Amino acid sequence: MIKPFTFRSRINSILILLILAVSNPVFAQKTKSAVRDLNHIEARGIIQGLSDDELLDEVQRQTFRYFWNFAHPVSGLARERSNQAFGYGDEVVTSGGTGFGIMSTVVAVERGWITRDSAARHLLKIVRFLAKADSYHGVFPHWMHGSTGKTIPFSRKDDGADLVESSFLFQGLLTARQYFKQDNPVENELRSRINWLWNDIEWNWFTRDGQEVLYWHWSPNNGWAMNFAVRGFNECLIMYVLAASGERYPVSPAVYHNGWAQSNFFKNGKQFYGIKLPLGFDYGGPLFFSHYSFLGLSPKGLKDRYADYWEQNQNHTLINRAYCIDNPRNFKGYGENCWGLTASDNHEGYNAHSPDNDHGVITPTAALSSFPYTPEYSMQALRHFYYNLGDKIWSEYGFVDAFNESKNWYAKSHLAIDQGPIIVMIENHRSGLLWDLFMSCPEVQRGLRKLDFNSPYLEK
Repeated sequence: MIKPFTFRSRINSILILLILAVSNPVFAQKTKSAVRDLNHIEARGIIQGLSDDELLDEVQRQTFRYFWNFAHPVSGLARERSNQAFGYGDEVVTSGGTGFGIMSTVVAVERGWITRDSAARHLLKIVRFLAKADSYHGVFPHWMHGSTGKTIPFSRKDDGADLVESSFLFQGLLTARQYFKQDNPVENELRSRINWLWNDIEWNWFTRDGQEVLYWHWSPNNGWAMNFAVRGFNECLIMYVLAASGERYPVSPAVYHNGWAQSNFFKNGKQFYGIKLPLGFDYGGPLFFSHYSFLGLSPKGLKDRYADYWEQNQNHTLINRAYCIDNPRNFKGYGENCWGLTASDNHEGYNAHSPDNDHGVITPTAALSSFPYTPEYSMQALRHFYYNLGDKIWSEYGFVDAFNESKNWYAKSHLAIDQGPIIVMIENHRSGLLWDLFMSCPEVQRGLRKLDFNSPYLEK
């Protein structure tokens, strides 16, 4: 784990405060405030003269406020977005975004922004809530009411299980289980409850009567009406890996090879800007394809019969950046220091931006969540976003969701699924923390072997 000296120093400081409190009743009252402050993360404005490491610290820390300060007060889950939308007020919490927030909480403990005990208790509140929330064959909906756990429909017929969003959630929960391994009542209960939730997922139900493919949705009201068989290549690889890793209700390798890997947009092999793209749509699609599944699933050395996933993700990122530099539609602001097309809010609402769906919208999470793949280029973008555009896009929860300089539009909103990957992927670039934790899961290792993946983590 990172920064052991820093962590040990914080523990020593707490012990000194407590000793003084016992011997001095007046000091005791001040101590309560001091200990509380260890879990208080203040918002800060632009700080001049930061080194690269200091800037990464600052961006990760302030972005984490979204999942800590802005977490739903009853459930602890991540709110879908920071602005009210869709007529649901402040109550919409999101399963996938919560998974990203759980992984961010592990980073927060390691970086010393919050105490381990506070983090563990916060996550325990989340899993206790999930145990009583609506689920369908063990799978959670995309959106829930943050106080009641009742399903909030994502669309008229999408009012039940969301297997993709739940996979993002369990990527986070399994990572947390691997981190919080101390033998104390809070962490013991946390791990047990995560295991109960994990083992209840009926992955094989979502093959829809034994087909060799996974379906995204199922609802007790509408059954399979959404009719969305998930085939690659896109952001959903983690769903197939976890489905193969399930212990009580797993799917067979044939579901992966004959379902996920069979589509007219799975293999590519063409070059764009002189860069080969092994899989997926031309130009690679939105950059979140290379982020969401790989917050825990390490692409380093990850290969199967279809691709080298480090090559896939790095080249996808390089193509996206090269397109922005080329800027064939002459949008204002695009260039070497201002790039990154992915799904986000925009001046018209929301869209999945990519080179073949370009509306002049730069989304900070695109370049910042690509730090493992393009550290030099991502740092160039980060410094530009922070120092040159910070007066417009830096906020209490890190960077706002997106901006369009051609339209002089700068979002006021933040989305959980965009903020979380910034924290997690910057940390994977810096320390590999989340990759190491998730890839240490014995179930995941068995699932990867079952699907004939190769990874350095499988050789340890």
